Amino acid sequence: MRQRLFALSNLDELKGLTFDNFRPRGNIGLAPVQADLLERAYNQAHLFAQNLEGWLLLQGDYGCGKTHLAAAIANFAVSIGVPTLFLTVPDLLDSLRFAYQDPEATFESRFEDVRKATLLVLDDFGTQNATPWAQEKLFQILNYRYINHLPVVVTTNLALEEIEGRIRSRLEDPQLVTLVRIQAPDYRHPTDDVGHSELSSLALHKDQTFVSFDDRRGEGLLAEHLKNLDLALNIAMEYAKKPEGWLVILGSSFTGKTHLAAAIGNYQMEIGHPVHFIYLPDLMDHLRATFSPTSLVRYDQRFDEVKQARLLILDGLGSQSSTPWAREKLSQLFDYRYNEKLPTVITMSESLEELHSKEPALANRMLDLRLCKRVGLFVPAYRGAPQPVKTRPKRSRSR
Repeated sequence: MRQRLFALSNLDELKGLTFDNFRPRGNIGLAPVQADLLERAYNQAHLFAQNLEGWLLLQGDYGCGKTHLAAAIANFAVSIGVPTLFLTVPDLLDSLRFAYQDPEATFESRFEDVRKATLLVLDDFGTQNATPWAQEKLFQILNYRYINHLPVVVTTNLALEEIEGRIRSRLEDPQLVTLVRIQAPDYRHPTDDVGHSELSSLALHKDQTFVSFDDRRGEGLLAEHLKNLDLALNIAMEYAKKPEGWLVILGSSFTGKTHLAAAIGNYQMEIGHPVHFIYLPDLMDHLRATFSPTSLVRYDQRFDEVKQARLLILDGLGSQSSTPWAREKLSQLFDYRYNEKLPTVITMSESLEELHSKEPALANRMLDLRLCKRVGLFVPAYRGAPQPVKTRPKRSRSR
């Protein structure tokens, strides 16, 4: 009977994914905060497998371990004799479509098998073709199981806001659904800081720390310039310890703005917190690239990733394209983070007066002292400490 149940569950290719070979703390070197979230997901999945009550929603990016945990639940359930269906959502919909042409199975019987399975695991929810027919079938399946309190496991890389409204309302029911968010890099690329190395460029600034920040004492700067550097350094160090609100670092080119912003990011990364460090023109390029037919990432997914980042560092405000589309995207990004009061570091070379002439709403956000702190690096451009001038020894003139 167990062999028959296992064959029915579509787990042949995933039979090796169990709780025993899942690493609850992830790969070596995973940031402590990410490892804690992954371990919580493991514990919740293990508890669900033992009880099979309610729904479990596993949410996270590609390669974070969602499918492994979902398969581990299904394999455990089958091993104790629980009839289980493990289906990727696109395959499920294909199976239902083909049932119209299969003389050995009616659509109704196959649909009922899915709706009434003792345990249903739906993997990769959100990757299906979102036609009205597909949305309706998924709603009917989940609504039936919702009404009858049948156990379901769902994995998705979508934010809840991206899911069709009727289904989302059921997934947001805290009395039935346990939501577990996994924030870990793709296990296939364990060196990625947040699983999106192509978007976050903090690795390019890994040597820019508070320790390596040059106080420029050897350049012969004025006392007011040295005082300005010390103040900016202290403000950035305090922010790095407890990022709250916005920090805007102003100054002309080569004064140290990017170094201080990167130092904040590196400090947070060192204590285990994910950071998005993004050069603004690169962000615009990434968002445009998602419109390409060959892009593997949807625009809304990439944009939400930036909008909702735990700590976002935007380098080079004012150097991006000033097209209407770019201004609209920046406005949406800043409005979201302002309203949600999400920690954000911004560096910019132009003054707030110059910004106000082009983007008054954004400039007003930065003038709000309840949320935003500003620090200016009003010092000469850094060119390195002057090297001592070598003089030739004087020759003694012989008579």
